Amino acid sequence: MEVLAIVLFAVIFILILKGYPVAFTLGGLSVLFAYGISIFAPEYFSMSTFNILPSRIMGVVNNYVLMAVPLFIFMGIMLEKSGLAQSLLETMAMMFGTVRGGLAISVVIVGALLAASTGIVGATVVTMGLISLPTMLKRGYKTELATGVIASSGTLGQIIPPSIVLVLLADTINSSSRGGASVDVGSLFSAAMLPGLLLVALYIIYILIRSFINKKEAPAIPAAEIKEFRGDNFVSKIIKVLVLPILLIVVVLGSIFTGLASPTEASAIGALGATILTIVQGKFNIKILKDVARETTKLTTMVFFILLGATTFTLVFRTLGGDDYLQELILSSNLSPVMFLLLVMVVIFIAGFFIDFIEIVFIIVPVVTPIFNALDMNMLWVGILIALNLQTSFLTPPFGFALFYLKGVAPPEVKTSQIYRGIVPFIIIQLCIVGLVVFFPEIIFLSK
Repeated sequence: MEVLAIVLFAVIFILILKGYPVAFTLGGLSVLFAYGISIFAPEYFSMSTFNILPSRIMGVVNNYVLMAVPLFIFMGIMLEKSGLAQSLLETMAMMFGTVRGGLAISVVIVGALLAASTGIVGATVVTMGLISLPTMLKRGYKTELATGVIASSGTLGQIIPPSIVLVLLADTINSSSRGGASVDVGSLFSAAMLPGLLLVALYIIYILIRSFINKKEAPAIPAAEIKEFRGDNFVSKIIKVLVLPILLIVVVLGSIFTGLASPTEASAIGALGATILTIVQGKFNIKILKDVARETTKLTTMVFFILLGATTFTLVFRTLGGDDYLQELILSSNLSPVMFLLLVMVVIFIAGFFIDFIEIVFIIVPVVTPIFNALDMNMLWVGILIALNLQTSFLTPPFGFALFYLKGVAPPEVKTSQIYRGIVPFIIIQLCIVGLVVFFPEIIFLSK
């Protein structure tokens, strides 16, 4: 029966790779699989086991931590609708315009600010692709550099708090720990800050080096244009466009790090603050409120349906003894904790070529968490490594979602092959950060 549990896991993974709906594949196939076993081998699984499923589902729905998910989504979409991204890009471009590669650097910084404000990759990539890509191409930027900068900067919301990924990851680790070590969202947020900022710094250093080596790939903005932009009300523009969003970020993250508010309470502050910022930008109206509410509902429903499907899968998988079987297999193989961690990182990295981060969180993480606990590994460290690795799932061809988002809004002359080539250096940078955290785990504890 333990082997059948592994077969169930493999079949679900293959069907998801083929494009079947994740939530219904996880939940539906698990129920059908369990039903078949209850008929042909009732001594191993009884359908009465599903009597505990409603209480587990209600446990997910009533989970206080997961209430932060719709609120952070609301915050991100409201800021995206406010036109904040466009204003930030215009202002930052003029601030760094005199530097070669300054426009690309401004995209990275805006990506980091939007990551800390929204945490929604799709909205960030699409918004920056629409606003900055035509401008960068018009000013003579090499297509590969421009697309690589936009796609990679748009995924910073995966690791820089407040991140939906970190919220879901913390909840999945805790629900799968089986009494072992767990992590809270606040600790995961604070531990992710320094690796996220290091990633931003390496992106900027790479842009500076590349633009210094080949000046034609990233030209500076003409001084006359910068002078004209800075002429009238430049200070008020800075306050309205830059200071207020940073203030919102400080309030949201600061309240979590100092313990004044839980992540869920801070997400409510963020949602309210994003609405106030939209009002200040003069973009707030009933239509925008309806659009934001509609998009928030869609994204939240998607996440929770997948989570409920994953809950059903986990119940069947554990009842069949799949997790105990894997744990015994790993421990009996005398695989060192570091080698097992490396194996999991490689599997997640390869899986990221084909499936989204949500599927990886809800399928792979619950299976490996008990093994990490049995190997007595620090789950905060493991969680950050998984989060950094998951970020690459948005960038790795052929199915990196950030690449699809960008291609969808890019001018017709931008080829998919150019986007793929442009993202390679940034994937290498991300893998370097993963390696840095592996060999110097104290980085995440310096963040706390």
